[in-house]
Amino acid sequence: MLAFSFILQNNFQRATFLNSTGTFTGSIINSYNNITEYLSLRKANSDLVKENEILRNMIAGNSEKRWNFSNSYISDSSFRYIGAKVIKNSINRQKNYMMLDKGTKDGIGVDMGVVSVNGVVGTVIQVSDNYSLVMSVLNISNKINARIKKNNHTGSIEWDGKNYRKGILTDIPTHVMMYKGDTIVTSGNSHIFPKNVLIGTINEYISEKEDKFNKATVDFSVDYNNVYYVYVISNLMKEEQIKLQEAIDNGQ
Repeated sequence: MLAFSFILQNNFQRATFLNSTGTFTGSIINSYNNITEYLSLRKANSDLVKENEILRNMIAGNSEKRWNFSNSYISDSSFRYIGAKVIKNSINRQKNYMMLDKGTKDGIGVDMGVVSVNGVVGTVIQVSDNYSLVMSVLNISNKINARIKKNNHTGSIEWDGKNYRKGILTDIPTHVMMYKGDTIVTSGNSHIFPKNVLIGTINEYISEKEDKFNKATVDFSVDYNNVYYVYVISNLMKEEQIKLQEAIDNGQ
């Protein structure tokens, strides 16, 4: 310590020491600020999801709106959006699933659609008090009602278990022409998804003489390996729609 104090008595040595110390301290502070800023992104993202949840519900309804007791925004339209976080996800299996951090306590139930800001994600198949299990679009058992946006012709989106960025558009009549870049959206013909939710764009048109329907490969709008925040869609008119459909199916 005595030798160290003698060194610092020299003006040049003291300046060098202070300069290097200042640089070192500044580096630590800068690193600390970067880490703090990174960690704060989690809360920022959560806040944005909540804000978007409210905005989506505001857009969905055009009449009188109200708040319920859980402070979740509800509109008088047919759909309500519930923000959630993906806590588990897979893309490398034939049947892929996601787990969300919201459940029945948050108003989530079975057969509710799940979307992200980029498009369709999947369908809720199981629910507990605090969690939900979602059958991803990347599941060979999943089939989503779809529509070619430019001409309103309907079909189905399936996944063949291969490339997680591509799906197959099926059940399109042979007289319907499809072109690369055509937008594919939800048809709105089920009680799970509202219409016009983005699914993807056509990549390649497939036509074979023996087939009664045409197919096309579709580039998914969602990167399913990079999904963190989603919205669960609750159809407020679901029970009424199901009862009416059952009456039709039973010939009443």
